[in-house]
Amino acid sequence: MRVFKQSLIALMLASTLTLSGCGYNTLQVKDEAVTAAWSEVQNQYQRRADLVPNLVNVVKGYASHEEQVLTEVTQARANVAGLKVDREVLEDPELFQRYQEAQAQMTSALSRLLAVSENYPDLKANQQFRDLQVQLEGTENRIAVARNRYITTVQDFNSYARQFPQVMTAKVIGMDTKQNFSAEQSAQKAPTVSFE
Repeated sequence: MRVFKQSLIALMLASTLTLSGCGYNTLQVKDEAVTAAWSEVQNQYQRRADLVPNLVNVVKGYASHEEQVLTEVTQARANVAGLKVDREVLEDPELFQRYQEAQAQMTSALSRLLAVSENYPDLKANQQFRDLQVQLEGTENRIAVARNRYITTVQDFNSYARQFPQVMTAKVIGMDTKQNFSAEQSAQKAPTVSFE
């Protein structure tokens, strides 16, 4: 009986040492880091979406005949707001791609809105518009920082999860690599610069 207890204790000790090297706990920590980084990306996108109605309303007062641009911005915001954004987005490449496309559409629409403002000197001089524009620029910078942190965190997770023996643990617990941001289609083409 004593030999059995000693064997059982030795087996438990060996199992504990073997399991501690499987990476399960570290996978969980890194998975939570990805989730937290993603939450910050969402937080910054939400900040931008919250600024858009105020910006559109200020521009409306000056540029009412620019209805198409205002409609595009409003529609882009509605598309972003209409997307279900939760942990499922991180696990589903198609949902992640749709989310990225909706955010790219929002960025494009906002760029057109700010370009329209160039045609209205009174609008550009409006303190509320200038304040909103500064907030929007700051938010775009925060988005870039949050996306960069997310990219780095996903790279760290994916690199760890693809190493042995963690890859085995990840497969057993059903944990896959995470989706990462990719460049927008327009980023593949160099912009044309003209000084005419």
